[in-house]
Amino acid sequence: MFDTKKFLAAGIAMTMLAGCGSAASTASSTGGAEAFDTQEEITVISREDGSGTRGAFVELTGVEEKNAEGKKVDRTTAEAQIVSSTSVVLTTVANDAYGIGYISLGSLNESVKAVSVDGVEPTVENIKSGKYSLARPFNVAIREDNSDPLVADFMAYVLSEEGQAIVEESGYIAIDGAKPFEGTQPEGSIVVGGSSSVSPVMEKLIEAYNSINKNATVEIQTSDSTTGMTNAAEGSYDIGMASRELKDSEKEAGLVDTVIATDGIAVIVNNENPVEDITKDTIKGIYTGEITTWADAQ
Repeated sequence: MFDTKKFLAAGIAMTMLAGCGSAASTASSTGGAEAFDTQEEITVISREDGSGTRGAFVELTGVEEKNAEGKKVDRTTAEAQIVSSTSVVLTTVANDAYGIGYISLGSLNESVKAVSVDGVEPTVENIKSGKYSLARPFNVAIREDNSDPLVADFMAYVLSEEGQAIVEESGYIAIDGAKPFEGTQPEGSIVVGGSSSVSPVMEKLIEAYNSINKNATVEIQTSDSTTGMTNAAEGSYDIGMASRELKDSEKEAGLVDTVIATDGIAVIVNNENPVEDITKDTIKGIYTGEITTWADAQ
């Protein structure tokens, strides 16, 4: 015989369990934000001296200031963790709930979160319009006395419609006025070296060029902007890469620079961090050590 009382009791029990499960799911889904302790110290992650990304970042955020003698001084806090490449910045921030770092916008991935700066999201559109202020050029430099036809042909490809299409597909801003590539198929081999921020798009440009000019080999060596400029001036690199403007001393050493793209600098935090927007003044405070907790960064 069908027991109505037992059926009703079981139904009530199942309803209660479902309600408990729903509450648990809700708690779990909000646990990340609730678990984030704003009183914890911020882990400041910065690039090494010589990095073009660091040079542009400290200049654009005001971390670099002139001292009493009028000399520019990088005031990055001594407590910052210094890392030597874009990939290490990404990994470090992704593994530290309280970390903050900065990278090339074109290198951004889902392992971290890019925050808005002064209410403006770091997007290609906002960089083009000038709304997003943390932007810098990607430069390459060649000795002014370099007459290698392979260097000239490769540079023509980088600046062509085909090369600039690769720049745009990689998430950067292309230069204006690019024309179709008309290659001369020169023979030989050259080395391009320098900035780890420029390297990802340069690798794609090199791969594409090598596929259409089987007579030549273009190689890449990744280091930093300063090394790229030094080695290009000395001749160990045929083309140097820098994710910043060239210094006067580098131009005086005989280097001629060419902008191949424009890139934004994304300020990144861990995906568990509830912060979505940050002011440039706050970024400066964090990187100079004046702001040390996320509570003070709100």
